[in-house]
Amino acid sequence: MLSDDPIPSSAANAHSVDASGDSPANGAQLLGEETERRIAWLTLGIGFLAALIVGVVYRRDWAVGIAAGAALAWLNFRWLAQGLDALVVDSTVQNSSQKPQVPIVTYFLAAFRYALIALCVYGIFKFLSIPLVSLLLGLCSLGAATIAASIYEIAKPLKTRP
Repeated sequence: MLSDDPIPSSAANAHSVDASGDSPANGAQLLGEETERRIAWLTLGIGFLAALIVGVVYRRDWAVGIAAGAALAWLNFRWLAQGLDALVVDSTVQNSSQKPQVPIVTYFLAAFRYALIALCVYGIFKFLSIPLVSLLLGLCSLGAATIAASIYEIAKPLKTRP
């Protein structure tokens, strides 16, 4: 049976956040949640593997920069996922209102996330004398992880897809 409600009430419940900050609280797995987890661990894996290789083959300070950039990329991704989860919860709670209100703190936290990442990059570059390019390459580990996870999702057998 079809309803006029674009988001079923079960979707709103599935996006509830438990005390640990993990979503969903009821144990159901949302579409794309497994891919998000895969991107998170691949970001660190690719970044730290690249740092290890660069540390052995090239220079230690570049390896530290790549590892720090990968850690910042992972942190940025986690904050982005938490922000989007909060936005989904806010919008599903207000799905019956004509003009849903997004809390101003949501916009502040999105801007603050980028400002904090930029401040960390500046501090690492300025005070620890880590090459800036190595930090930027470490930040690219998120892009590489996203591409790898997307290729995996496309290539995995259809019977394992939801």
